[in-house]
Amino acid sequence: MVELFRSAGSLQFPGMTDALPIILILGPTAGGKTELAVGLAQRLPGGGECICADSMQVYRGMDIGTAKPTPRQRAEVEHHLLNLLEPHQDGFSVDTWLDLAERAIAEIRGRGRYPIVVGGTNLYVQALLEGIFDGPEPDPELRRRLEAVDPAELRRQLETIDPTAASQIHPNDRRRTVRAIEVYRLTGRRISDLQGQWLTGTPRRDVRIIGLDYPVQTINNRINARARTMIRDGLVDEVKRLMAAGGLGRQASEALGYRQVLEHLAGRQSLDRTLEQIRVRTRRYAKQQRSWLRRFRVHPDSSWIAAEGLSPQELVEKALEAVLGAEKPAPTGLRPRAASAAFRKDFLDEADLNDQILPPTVGRDSPGHTHGQETTITEEDVDRTPNRPQQR
Repeated sequence: MVELFRSAGSLQFPGMTDALPIILILGPTAGGKTELAVGLAQRLPGGGECICADSMQVYRGMDIGTAKPTPRQRAEVEHHLLNLLEPHQDGFSVDTWLDLAERAIAEIRGRGRYPIVVGGTNLYVQALLEGIFDGPEPDPELRRRLEAVDPAELRRQLETIDPTAASQIHPNDRRRTVRAIEVYRLTGRRISDLQGQWLTGTPRRDVRIIGLDYPVQTINNRINARARTMIRDGLVDEVKRLMAAGGLGRQASEALGYRQVLEHLAGRQSLDRTLEQIRVRTRRYAKQQRSWLRRFRVHPDSSWIAAEGLSPQELVEKALEAVLGAEKPAPTGLRPRAASAAFRKDFLDEADLNDQILPPTVGRDSPGHTHGQETTITEEDVDRTPNRPQQR
């Protein structure tokens, strides 16, 4: 029988017994997570090393638009899972990231240091906390046949065999549509049902979450400023260099900022329009992030810092207090089911229709990023979309 599920923390490596906890830093994009991680790594007893959980920072040369740690930050603190492959290469998945992250965690612990995971891609964070739905191995021949089918017919098949998955997958998202049909053909079971079973597990207990909390308008202002800085610092020239060196693959070309600059370089929009679109789409992404962060808030070992108005040094002090002031971490393993019931319920209750907790490609071949298919979005679309109140 095919093993379809792998629990978080199920990979065992030397040095994991009574190990230091994983510190997971979460917060909205442009919220200062990297700076906090570096400062925390320098102040923790024995030190720490950073593990990047960003599906686009794995690409070499994609530095400005992904807000990679600066050369100074990387010189001060060791960073892992950056610059793993070329931008034209596809196929990096959640499964690949989780394997590499678990190995890096074990090695860092083996050196007596704290592993500090810097959250960026929501599905990577969820995989670290919850494990992943592996699903069956891809079938190249079946995929070839499905790829040849008319998109409208593929959509009809998906709606027939798995209406739940169809409600969660954009009609233009051919990759996820093909995967959902493939899983059904190979297993005889709907991918939405399999993922529902995956969500009956328990969160790993060797993680301490430090979350940064900002008012929505503050983050929107920070996003606007960051986008302007990225353009000023040479994002357009960076994309030109990447295109000259081999181009961007399907996954890398979906990255926020890069796709908009590609449109500009193709002559389809002005630079001013490009800047506006980067801002708008990043603000939309930040809204989706807020839904995910509400789910992570109810993790049993999480502390959230009201970050507005605090200096980077003050944020580090508060994070240190949260980490070192907590009780001694329990041994690596899984928290009893009863302790995670509310965690699971809130994860599911807070799911947005356009940012589901059950994306049909969270598994061995999922890229893990959430940019998806693009639609025309304006500032008005972002501003008029109501946001749910932040949980405290």
